[in-house]
Amino acid sequence: MLKQGTHISNRHGIGYIIDQRGRPVRYKPWLGDAFAFLYDGIMRRSIFPKKFGGDLDKHLNILKQELAGLHNLRVLELAAGSGNIADILNNDNSYTGTDISPGLLNRAQKRFNDAGFSMAEFYVVSADGLPFEDDSFDVCLCNLSLNFFNHIDRVFSELRRVLAPGGLFLCSVPVPERKPAASKIRGTLYSEGELVDLTHRYGLTFDPIDAENGAVFYFKAILHQ
Repeated sequence: MLKQGTHISNRHGIGYIIDQRGRPVRYKPWLGDAFAFLYDGIMRRSIFPKKFGGDLDKHLNILKQELAGLHNLRVLELAAGSGNIADILNNDNSYTGTDISPGLLNRAQKRFNDAGFSMAEFYVVSADGLPFEDDSFDVCLCNLSLNFFNHIDRVFSELRRVLAPGGLFLCSVPVPERKPAASKIRGTLYSEGELVDLTHRYGLTFDPIDAENGAVFYFKAILHQ
């Protein structure tokens, strides 16, 4: 599944890309690894009610409904965070989680193990430079992270490359038109129209999901065959 010539160092079940100097590639996550244990609490007590004006449990239920019918597929998640998708994705799927934070991936790994996933891998990589072969995945998930990616066109280019024809992209992301007026949300917020343009530019359909949850917008897209 890894691209030819990609070298990986595996540390405690987490894969690190090895650079030309033989060193693992590292990134600077927005929440330092020493504070990864705070991630879920911050999402529940601060981000959703205060920044998004929404509800985390409702968010997870919306995603659960969309993921309910997925079985025995190759699933990739961009910016997997602490791995809360493990609680709502069927464990007969093969899962690959990526994030720039080793601390969060360590938490995600435990979560997927506890959820009974027999096929789950984790890599410290950026969404704009994925180490996987073309057509490696049937589904790609991006949960509340698209606004944090610095090189959005590279991300969609990589998405198109690693997603198999007919594959599903499921995304949740805050959008400016739904943002509470007084709220400050980190990253670059793309409007629904800009998201439509991005998906179409890279050969995907665009299908908004009929769900209201504060600033969060939900959509799915299919890669043309």
